[in-house]
Amino acid sequence: MFSSIGWGEILIIVLIVVLLFGAAKLPQIGQSLGRSITGFKRGLKETTEDVKSAIKEDVTADADTEAKPGASTDTKSTDTKKSGQS
Repeated sequence: MFSSIGWGEILIIVLIVVLLFGAAKLPQIGQSLGRSITGFKRGLKETTEDVKSAIKEDVTADADTEAKPGASTDTKSTDTKKSGQS
């Protein structure tokens, strides 16, 4: 798609950008764009780490439940058994 863009077209695009934003604004635009990209990468990395830790916790919880087949998470049945013994 962009393989037909030559140096002449790139130069025209750069001149249009300079005319629209001005030469003084271009460094500020580049800096804010760099900060945005850095923030996006940081957020993506944190999200990936959160998902991996959640998966690891879920797998650990499943393994603990399978390791204790007699353990019950139902508190009503254990309370009824205790009250019936009194």
